[in-house]
Amino acid sequence: MNGTLYTLIAIAVGIAVGAALGFFFKLTLKGKAEELKKESEGIAEEARKTAERIKKDASYEAKGILYQARTDAEKEFKDRRGELLQLEKRLRNREETLERKLDQIERRENDFNRRDKEFLQRERALQEKEKGLEDTVSQQKSILERLSNLSSEEARAELLRRVEEESRFEAAKLAKKVEDEARETAEKKAKEIIGLTVQRYASDYVADATVSAVSLPSDDMKGRIIGREGRNIRALEAATGVDLIVDDTPEVITLSTFNPVRREVARLAIERLIADGRIHPARIEEIVEKTRKEVENTIREEGEKAAFDLGISGINPEVIKLIGRLKYRTSYGQNVLQHSREVAYFAGMMASELKVDVKLAKRAGLLHDIGKAVDHEVEGPHQEIGANLAKKYGESEPVVAAIVSHHDSEAPSVEAALVAAADALSAARPGVRSESIENYLKRLAKLEELALSYTGVEKCYAIQAGREVRIIVKPEEVTDEASWMLSKDLARKIETEMTYPGQIKVTVIRENRFVDYAK
Repeated sequence: MNGTLYTLIAIAVGIAVGAALGFFFKLTLKGKAEELKKESEGIAEEARKTAERIKKDASYEAKGILYQARTDAEKEFKDRRGELLQLEKRLRNREETLERKLDQIERRENDFNRRDKEFLQRERALQEKEKGLEDTVSQQKSILERLSNLSSEEARAELLRRVEEESRFEAAKLAKKVEDEARETAEKKAKEIIGLTVQRYASDYVADATVSAVSLPSDDMKGRIIGREGRNIRALEAATGVDLIVDDTPEVITLSTFNPVRREVARLAIERLIADGRIHPARIEEIVEKTRKEVENTIREEGEKAAFDLGISGINPEVIKLIGRLKYRTSYGQNVLQHSREVAYFAGMMASELKVDVKLAKRAGLLHDIGKAVDHEVEGPHQEIGANLAKKYGESEPVVAAIVSHHDSEAPSVEAALVAAADALSAARPGVRSESIENYLKRLAKLEELALSYTGVEKCYAIQAGREVRIIVKPEEVTDEASWMLSKDLARKIETEMTYPGQIKVTVIRENRFVDYAK
């Protein structure tokens, strides 16, 4: 009973405490709600004020933007209006210009129409006059034919003949004038270059020629060289390929062969046999073989020396040997190797003066007579043989062309022309070549014969050892222009029909002499 009472009391107390706490919390929450309400009202008021301020600012900014846009639009309108005004002004000016041009065109068209009418009238008048002239010419032609006893065709042929003669005369005068002017400048420059070239080249006046005779210490040596029953001389001829001529000439043996290298081997071998004193077939073969090797070495060394002295490189070894073989080859008494060196030097000097390829000129000059090294073994002109050899051993096309053309009148290049000029310069110097008196007299007679074959030639003389021919013509039969043509024709004829070293000068002389006597 007491326990139940205590329990009820405790429950009542708990309910009272809970009610009190609930009331207290209610009062607290109500205060908080009022505070929050006031605070929210303040925030709302502030937000309203901020919105009004922002709205006012936006209104001001929008008005500013609108004002600026209006200002820009007005400015752009003014600019566009100005441009349109200028464009309108230009169009108005162009329109005025076009109107003026149109007026000018109309005036010109009227003028052209007027002139066209005048031209038509003139053309009709000219046609009428032409018809009248044709009738007159026909009448005059008939009268002329009747008076001259010549038909129109014959008269035309006579007229053409006279016109041709006059044209030929005028052409000859013009050609002579042009050639004289060219010669004045070309000869001066050529003389300067050639004179400078010869002056700077220091060589012997006449090159040494190889010999074909061996001097003996005594006539007894002839018997030893012949040997018992001729066995020594047969051994020598078999070993060297040279014919030994032993005649009555005292203390001399003559060597005869077309091969200059064999002749040199035989000469050296015989001299060594004479110096050694032991002359028999076995010794002869030994000495000849040894001499042949030494000559081959000399040939190679001479070829290399020539190329080195001239500064030429890249030559095939076989070509070097061919160059060296020219040491034992002569042409009209002139040593061909020395001649080739001179030609290379002269061509190089002239090429340097003319600002062309010096190396090519020197190379072609050294190789221009390479065919003479084997012309006793191969048939054909030495220039063709040389060109074939150069092509075979890899020489360039300009070098081959220069070798082929060094005796021709037309050269394929400047360097080839210089080689031909240097060849003539080296060969034509006085005393550098020799020839037989018989050939010399034949050449002089041939020169005079060719000169006398022309009509109007009174006298002719071959002078300067056949290097110049002077012709005296009859002045009443040959004019000055015809004299000039005669010199040209004779020079071409000499080139075609004669063979000669160097060049031949053709001089034609025409003069009138009037003589009277005072008594």
